[in-house]
Amino acid sequence: MAIKFQYNKTSLNNLGKQLKMRKNALPTLKNKESALRVEVKKAKQRSEQLVEELDAALKNYDYLAALWNEFQPNLITITDVDLFTVKVAGVKTPGLGEIHYQINEFDAFKCPAWYADGVAILKELSRLGIESEVYLEKSRILDYQRKKTTQKVNLYEKVQIPGYQEAIRKIKRYMEDEENLSKAASKIVKNRHALEEEEEAEQ
Repeated sequence: MAIKFQYNKTSLNNLGKQLKMRKNALPTLKNKESALRVEVKKAKQRSEQLVEELDAALKNYDYLAALWNEFQPNLITITDVDLFTVKVAGVKTPGLGEIHYQINEFDAFKCPAWYADGVAILKELSRLGIESEVYLEKSRILDYQRKKTTQKVNLYEKVQIPGYQEAIRKIKRYMEDEENLSKAASKIVKNRHALEEEEEAEQ
């Protein structure tokens, strides 16, 4: 990225301000990047842990496999899932609130005794599955923001800061050269003027 500038003091001051702003922002961006890296890892691990818990729970209920054939599939349905916003390292991510179920009435005398337990088991399994998905989405959002932050760190560190420093060096060198030329020119003019005065005095 080429830094646009002019060879004057105003441009030099503007570039100085831009450089200072980026140098000040860089440590904060680096901290945010490392914090996001940690949070992505934590969210992924939590999602994987919930999947493992879900698998373990399903295995625990293997002995009920034959009984599920007697279970009414429309007995319990998820009607809504409450999500709320959690700020993690300055990034908005989802958090799981309440899961709303609709449980259709069943006759406790006619239906098998384990129906009530079956409803509780399905609630537990669905919560583990949904929570795992929420953490997976959280890790995806955080990872996207981490990549964006890494890009900004690289842009500042490898492109903009060196670019501004080089532009400032060029302007300073140009202004020094101009000052030296101006001094040399005024010296020449002074010497010429002195010579002319001498020649006039001799006549």
